[in-house]
Amino acid sequence: MNPLTPRVIFYLVLPTILWAGNAIVGRLAVGEISPIMLNTLRWSLAALILLPIGWRLLKSDGPIWQNKIRFFWLGLLGVGSYNALLYLSLETSTPINVTLIGGSMPMWMIIIGALFYQQAVQFKQMMGALISLLGVVIVLTRGDLSSILDIQLVVGDLYILLATILWGFYSWMLSRPGKSTERQWPWAEFLLAQVLFGVFWSTAFLGVEWAADAVVFEFTQSTIALLIFVAIAPSLIAYRCWGLGVTAAGPAMAAFFANLIPLFTALMSAALLREPPELFHGVAFLMIVAGIVISSLKKSSTD
Repeated sequence: MNPLTPRVIFYLVLPTILWAGNAIVGRLAVGEISPIMLNTLRWSLAALILLPIGWRLLKSDGPIWQNKIRFFWLGLLGVGSYNALLYLSLETSTPINVTLIGGSMPMWMIIIGALFYQQAVQFKQMMGALISLLGVVIVLTRGDLSSILDIQLVVGDLYILLATILWGFYSWMLSRPGKSTERQWPWAEFLLAQVLFGVFWSTAFLGVEWAADAVVFEFTQSTIALLIFVAIAPSLIAYRCWGLGVTAAGPAMAAFFANLIPLFTALMSAALLREPPELFHGVAFLMIVAGIVISSLKKSSTD
């Protein structure tokens, strides 16, 4: 394990703050920008920012064209679906709930890996995932586990669960590049490839939102500011810093930092949305972190 220098810590902490801010912005945008419109505008603006530095990818002999089917799916699962479902979930659920439910990711990663990628399931991983899942159940039951049979989920909770599962497939696809040489591409080109295909999907989904007469866009200074923030901070800056941090510290250590997202979301909710965290949020957060720690423990020499 590489040492955590102040620079590496900065690279890993900053994205968690920005992604927490993205959840807050999604909540603030309710009633001003409809979810699919927000997602489409966010990534369209991000693509325009990336084009000046990643345009070489689009040349006729660019590597994206040899891997268009792969990025067709990456764009759907990541930019196109996950972010749209995130914004949809924030219409009825809270940013704290959304980020904590996202903590069920370890369980879905294990299930997807075992079913679709022939990945052996380790006992510590399953135990960690179950503990994290219990933390999610605490959120869904609002801290009253005895009410689990009477649970009434808001639709936003279901949206973020679906988004989390899709992100699991997206993550596994990223870890299996196959014949794609994407790991040798400049970061801007790799991100641009995903964004362009993601914008294609998001625009298609926007057509559905339009047909349902659900498109909302209030052209105000606040909405423009929100769009600029989500296009730059949680999209470009966060992705770039996270890549640098993971490269330096390794994915196992980076996973611990990812669990800071619910904490920062709770703090921002209390400060900006007047939605202070409750005791069960804290318990759930600790259980999600404990699950990640257990699943990441190194095998002892006596095992």
